[in-house]
Parts: sequence; structure tokens; C-alpha cells
Amino acid sequence: MTSISNKTIWNIAYPIIFGNLAQTLIALTDTAFLGRVSAIALGAAMMASIYYYVFSTLAWGFSIGVQIIIARRLGENKLERIGVVFEHGMVFVLLLSTGLFLIQHFYTEYLLERVIQSPNIYAAAMEYMDYRHYGIIFVCFNFLFRALYIGLSNTKVISFSTLLMAIVNIFLDYVLIFGKWGFPHMGIGGAAFASVCAEISALIFFFIYTLTRLPLKKYALFAFHRLEAWLIKAILKLAFPTMLQKLLSFGTWFIFFVMVERMGEQPIAISGIVRSVYMLIMIPVFAFGATANTLTSRQIGAGQQQEVRSTLVKILRLSLISILPVLTCCILFPSLLLSVYTNDALLASASVPSLYVICIAAIAMSFGMTYFEAVSGTGNTIHALWLEVIVLFAYTGSVWFFAKIIRSDVAWVWTSEITYGALIGITSLLYLYFAGWHKKTI
Repeated sequence: MTSISNKTIWNIAYPIIFGNLAQTLIALTDTAFLGRVSAIALGAAMMASIYYYVFSTLAWGFSIGVQIIIARRLGENKLERIGVVFEHGMVFVLLLSTGLFLIQHFYTEYLLERVIQSPNIYAAAMEYMDYRHYGIIFVCFNFLFRALYIGLSNTKVISFSTLLMAIVNIFLDYVLIFGKWGFPHMGIGGAAFASVCAEISALIFFFIYTLTRLPLKKYALFAFHRLEAWLIKAILKLAFPTMLQKLLSFGTWFIFFVMVERMGEQPIAISGIVRSVYMLIMIPVFAFGATANTLTSRQIGAGQQQEVRSTLVKILRLSLISILPVLTCCILFPSLLLSVYTNDALLASASVPSLYVICIAAIAMSFGMTYFEAVSGTGNTIHALWLEVIVLFAYTGSVWFFAKIIRSDVAWVWTSEITYGALIGITSLLYLYFAGWHKKTI
């Protein structure tokens, strides 16, 4: 038995679901609008956005480390240390995001030219990145604020911030991509500029909300603490494996799309549509994964290690139930769903087999993400990294086999997602049952 109820799990997860929905609406809007510009624009935006997020995953991984420590301090009732941890996180994120901006600013042209085969897709991707890379600093700080609120189990604010992002992005997408209401006609560059503005709006909201609604004295937030070298070292010791794990994970996904792009312009356009639908299905999967992470860390901090596995069973059950509505729509009304993303009937029809594949992949990922995020929540992030590396070898081998060796239809390449979800879940489950993770280590 576990003292964590379904209601507690849901209360943590549903604001993250809502927040992730708003973020996914941004990707959906980009795909739906650019799918009506051209297949080239659709494929290029997807390639460029994945490239962009490969860099931002370093901040995401670091923020998960901060999130784990904040959740642990909450479980230990050491509330005054939460602000200290967050402020040290801000210092590191400032340095990290500045470095990432400089890399993208000066080296994007060189890097994309060597991985994108189609000249048309490369030119459009560069037009997208000319604007998009300015958002990297803002998205890094947004990850840090998300970590603060998920660690505190106060996730409603994430819903508000990402809803604001969605509104800003949808409006600017419409007027800038197509040049409506007197705004300039920017095409794919308009989609990138809209995303940057959306990220800025979310960061402004986080700052205002934190300063006005959070009990700053209770958590000792923004008290300008003196930097503690040992704390920076402790955060990085915990976060670095997660940073590397996220970098490898998204880097491998970027390699996935590079291989698909080399199959032709239609396969990458199909994958752009399918990726957008996949991210829609995965909204609750990622939310319940984050919930598993924070509740595992909190229960260890409170000395309730024996309840972790039973809590994860509840989380997995809720995760599977939550994806059923979208899966049902995908299976019963595939053409109707795909028509949202493109008005090209032939492209939509060609995307149906891949759509069915990602429905199965989402089920596997529900299992995989729940247990893998719990491994990170134990604080043993080095072990989580090794689990990820092992599974990514199998994943990359699967992508290579279908895309390069037998040159199959793109739907078969997407079956690699099923392989990933199943393997990461099995290895994480075995770890939680047989490894010695029960001690407080942070």
C-alpha cells in the first residue's frame, strides 16, 4: 500500500498535462500553418526545431537535477534551503544559456549544412534558425522555473505560463506566417519569431508570479545568498548525468530525423506531421513521468522508500488511462485528424501507417517514462544515464536498420519508438526491483 492517493498524483500531474498541452499546441500550430505553406517548410521547421531543442536539453537536464533536490528538501521540511538551491541554479543557467546562444549563433550554419541533404530544406531551416536561436536563453530559464514549481508540487502555475505561451504563439504564427492584419509576411521565419516571443512572455510571467504569489521568505527565495561552492558541486554531480542523458536522448532523436530526411522530402514531411501527433499523445505520458520523478524523490526524503513501487503502479495506470481518448481518435478517425495538419490529401494518406505505429509506441512509452523518471527521482542519475545509453544503442540500431539497411517505408522506422519505450521501461523496472537505491544520497 501507499499513502499517496490517486487524487494526489492527479493534482500534481494535471497542471503539467495542461501546461504540456499548451506547449504542444505551439508545435501543432506551427505544423498546421506551415503544412499549408509547403512540405519543404514543414520538414525544415521540424528539423530546425529538433536541432534547437538538442541544445536546450542541457538546461532541461540541469533543471531536473534542481527539481529532484527541491523535492527532496520539501520532503525533509528544509524549506529555507529551497531558495538557496534555486538561486545557485539561476547562476549556472545564466552561464549555460549564454554559451548555448553563442554556439547556435556562430555555428548553426556550419552544423546544419553537414547534416541536411536537401538544399531546399537546408535553406528553409536556416531561415527558421536565424530567428529561433534568440530564444535559447529564455527557454533555459523557463525550464528552471518549471523545476521549481514541479519540485514544490505547485504545478498549476505551469498551466498558466504555457497557456500564455500558446496564445502568444498562435496569434503571432497566424499574422506573421501569412502576413495578416498589416503584419509582415515572414513565412517560416514568422513561426520561429512567434516561438521566441512566446518563450519571452512565459519567462516574464514566471518572474511576476514568483515575486507576487510565492512565499519568498518561507523558501528564502531571491535573498541573494552567498554562493556555496559545495552546493554548486552537489547540484552538478546530480544534474550532469541527467544533462548528458537528455542530450544523448534528443541528439539521437535528431539523428532519427536526419536519417529520415535522407530518405526523401516526403518521408520527412510525413514525420513532421506524425511527430506533432505523437507529441499530442505523449502530453500525459511526460506529465506522469515528471510526477513519478518528484513523488519518488519526495517519498525518499520523507523516509517512505517502501511505498515507491506501489506509487509507480498507480501512476502508470493513470498514464495509460489518460492517453486512451487521443489514441481512440487516431485509430477511428485518422484522416480527419491528419487533415488538421495538412490540406494535401496524398500526404495525409501516406501518414496513416506511421500514425498507427505511434499509437502503439505511446503505450510502450507510458510504461517506459513512468519507471525511468522514477530512477532519476531516486537521485541515482548516473545509473539512469547508463540505462539510457544502453537503450539508445538499441534504438539507434533499429533506426539505422530500417532507414539505411533495408530502406523500408518510414512507418517501419517509427517502430523504433516502440523499441525504446519497451526497453527503457524493462531496464528501469529491473533496476527499481534489484538495485540498492533506497538510501538518501542528496
